[in-house]
Amino acid sequence: MPQPHGGKLITRKMENKADDLFEYPKIEVSTNLSEDILNIANGVFSPLEGFAVYNDLENIVADKRLSNDTPWTIPILLDYQKINEIKEGDTVLLTNDETGIKAILEIEDIYDFDQKKIAQAVFRTMDEKHPGVSLLYNMNNRYIGGKITLVENKEREFDQYNLTPMETRTLFKEKGWNEVVAFQTRNPPHIGHEYVQKAALTIVDGLFINPIIGKKKVGDFRDDVILESYEALMKNYYPKERVTMSILRTSMKYGGPSEAIHHAIMRKNFGCTHFIVGRDHAGVGDYYGPYDAHEIFKEFPDLGITPIFFRSFSRCKKCNSVVSDKVCPHGPEDQINFSGKKIRELLNQGQIPPEDMMRKEVAETILKYKHPFVE
Repeated sequence: MPQPHGGKLITRKMENKADDLFEYPKIEVSTNLSEDILNIANGVFSPLEGFAVYNDLENIVADKRLSNDTPWTIPILLDYQKINEIKEGDTVLLTNDETGIKAILEIEDIYDFDQKKIAQAVFRTMDEKHPGVSLLYNMNNRYIGGKITLVENKEREFDQYNLTPMETRTLFKEKGWNEVVAFQTRNPPHIGHEYVQKAALTIVDGLFINPIIGKKKVGDFRDDVILESYEALMKNYYPKERVTMSILRTSMKYGGPSEAIHHAIMRKNFGCTHFIVGRDHAGVGDYYGPYDAHEIFKEFPDLGITPIFFRSFSRCKKCNSVVSDKVCPHGPEDQINFSGKKIRELLNQGQIPPEDMMRKEVAETILKYKHPFVE
């Protein structure tokens, strides 16, 4: 099992609530930022102990590393509109009603930074139509850096699937898994996903299915549909002793190559030794080449987790199996692509997709829901 990123699994939680806690100035943060706070506190973002200070952000923009030379590609930023009411050295209380978080922030740094420089370095574009760039530009360009300490948060839906890095590392040890491959997803599984997962599982001890859940756009599959459909796949088509699932609550930035590294780091903190990187991983539109997220790993020989790269895959009529362009010699006329759009259309019409596209048990699970998509 790998060491946590940066060498130490971070835990930033208050043991005993202070009596004067609520005397601090209060800042209401967005749900996305509250998820960042929880991921810092629980060690998902190790070695981060808080929001980026100037030196770390400057290094991320310049070198894709923290100021101590640890690889890091996605800055975790906190902005604040009423910045003149607080100053460096102050302590404030961060809150969010939806997640129920209360966290103390010890302000080390208050600074300005050119958002276009951040956008170009992280997303390789300054185009405000890019969803990650748009989120960045909607922030104030003045930032607060400092360590956080989580005081409390409330129970939420799907918490039974929500394991911290400390818990997954304990689980992997109990299962006797020395090598674990992580698979990230935001959709129910089709046959192509199963092929990729099982191909990776052949070289390691266990498979860690790690769906990202949270805020979705209209037309996306609902979180409960994704989780239950994976339960159906695991029950019927995976050896119980070789697979487990836990959710990850974090927002997608669609940062392509930069986000692929960030996703790998989080899975390293969970205790995974390998991470599946697909075609156009975390991409959007035509901002990135189909294999840019593969190439960036060459820049990080010290990342500490092994990427497993998968190119495009399909079902070959001549091979009569799921293949990738690396192993199949036949042309496009013999390939049946796993079209997510086609699968959605069939499910929307109440039809079960062909079994060479999606397992019947998975499709039936989805169709149990009257409205399986976000409306």
